[in-house]
Amino acid sequence: MEIRILETPEEMAEVEQLQRVIWPGSETDVVPLHLLITAAHNGGLALGAFEDGKMVGFVFGFPGLYEVPDGPRLKHCSHMLGVLPGLRDAGIGFALKRAQWQIIRKQGIDRVTWTYDPLQSRNAHLNIARLGAVCNTYLREVYGQMRDGLNAGLPSDRFQVDWWVNTRRVERRLGKTPRSELEIDNYDSARIQQVYNVSIGSDSLVRPPESFSVPDQAMLLAEIPSDFMHIRQTDFSLAVSWRAFTREVFETCFGLGYLVTDFIYDREARRSYYVLTHGQATLGDFTVKK
Repeated sequence: MEIRILETPEEMAEVEQLQRVIWPGSETDVVPLHLLITAAHNGGLALGAFEDGKMVGFVFGFPGLYEVPDGPRLKHCSHMLGVLPGLRDAGIGFALKRAQWQIIRKQGIDRVTWTYDPLQSRNAHLNIARLGAVCNTYLREVYGQMRDGLNAGLPSDRFQVDWWVNTRRVERRLGKTPRSELEIDNYDSARIQQVYNVSIGSDSLVRPPESFSVPDQAMLLAEIPSDFMHIRQTDFSLAVSWRAFTREVFETCFGLGYLVTDFIYDREARRSYYVLTHGQATLGDFTVKK
C-alpha cells in the first residue's frame, strides 16, 4: 500500500467517487472536486491510500482557528476519513492518519480536531485507543438532518476529538513501538466504576438502561453497542434510544469535568467501553483487587 499527497484534478475525482461508495445515497453530500483541490492548494491536506494503483481510502482536512485567552490559534480540521467498505479492518485508516500526523507536525501545528459518531465502536477504537485522541466535547445535531445511507434518520450528534500531535501520549501510539492496548480485565481488577449496566434482549440486541447514576469515581467505564449499525438496521427505534441515552450520559460526564481517554473492545465478549477520567487519574491510582 502506498500513501501519497493528492494534488491533481484526476486524483480529486477519485476522492469524489470514493465518497459515493463509502457514504452512498446522497449526491449533495459529496465534497466536490473543485473544493477539494482549492483547499489542498491553500494550506489544506488530502492524502490517498493506493493498492495496485487504485485509491482505496483518503483523508482530507484544512486549516482552522480556535480561541484561547490570548486570541485565535491555528489548528488543522480533519474533515473526512474514508476507506472502502471491504477494507475497513486492514489498517488503512490508521496508516492515513499516521501520515497526516507526520505532515501536520512539520507544518508547526500542534492540534488536530475532527468529529465522529460516538456510537460507532470501530471509529472509537481507531480515534481514541489507537491514535490517542481525547474528547470532552459533545455536539448535538452538528450536521443537521443527514441524507446518506449510513446516517439518514438519526440525530447527527458527534464527539469532537482533540489530537494533540506533539504529546507523548500520541507519540507512544504512533511511534515505531506503539503501546499495548489495555483490556477490560485491567479495569475490572481495579474495580473501575461502570456508569450504567446494559441488558441483552431476547433478540440479542444490547439495550441501554432507563437511567444512570451520577458518577463519583475519578475513572469510569461507559458501554456502547459493539455493532451500532446492526442495531440501526435491525431495530431503528432502539438506535434512537441509544442516541438519546448516550447524549445524556456524555453531556453529564463532560459537564462534571470528565475526559474520554481510552476505548476498550472486549473481543471475547464482543463488548465495547469508553474510559473516562477526571483530572490526572490513571489505573495506578486504584487499588488492584488480589
